[in-house]
Amino acid sequence: MHIDDYLNYFAGATDSNYLIAHYPRFQQTQKLAYLNWKWQKANVLDVGAHWLHQSLLYALDGHQVTAADFSDTFEDPAIHKIASDHRIQLLGYEDLSSSSAFDDLDDDSIDVILFCEILEHITFNPVGMWRTFYRILRPGGRIIITTPNYYSLKCLIPSLSRFFSGGGVGISVSEILHKKSYAHHWKEFSMNELRRYFESLSGDFDIQNQRYCSFNNLEHLNWKGQLAYNKKNLIPFFRKGLYMEIDLPMKGAGIVIEPDW
Repeated sequence: MHIDDYLNYFAGATDSNYLIAHYPRFQQTQKLAYLNWKWQKANVLDVGAHWLHQSLLYALDGHQVTAADFSDTFEDPAIHKIASDHRIQLLGYEDLSSSSAFDDLDDDSIDVILFCEILEHITFNPVGMWRTFYRILRPGGRIIITTPNYYSLKCLIPSLSRFFSGGGVGISVSEILHKKSYAHHWKEFSMNELRRYFESLSGDFDIQNQRYCSFNNLEHLNWKGQLAYNKKNLIPFFRKGLYMEIDLPMKGAGIVIEPDW
């Protein structure tokens, strides 16, 4: 679907600039997800759904979508109208780390959890959160992760520049002081780290699909720009984003980590 057609679903009552910028990622993520999709009508939980920009894509395909985000995000009447028009259930939480954040969802009730561009923002110990997601995910279900690639050229070059100039590592002091806490990328992952993350959480998790992705729209570039872009992304290891599918074939071991406080 062309972005102009997709924008019409929101009738101008959304952050259009954000949607235009991120629509290629939403599209490409869904395209990758559908390569191994095994549900005709899935129960999908979109965590960090915000303005429903990603949720709507799956709802339009007939899936039952639950969009989850901070409660104040869903105070906008325009979001409620889109949700109502497309049978998207809204689930607000106050604290994603709380064991009660998803109490409204039954055990084994979700087929697919979309956790897209969220992992890098997590500042709390996430084990309790994953224990909750494990509870609500059906045997045979799947978690879909997208997150920035720490080794992308876009991230790596500025990081090295800061390191060698004495600017430290991680996020800058300016970012800490001037942005709201959930705006930061507190931790960006390599593919090996991402794989180890889920292998450590539970032996029940089965990593099926992992890819380095670009997630960019090239329509605005002329042929020279597209050529330069393609050359920059020729080596997958240095691409902008990571995509991973984590399957839960059956439930047995559970989440095995107990955080050492």
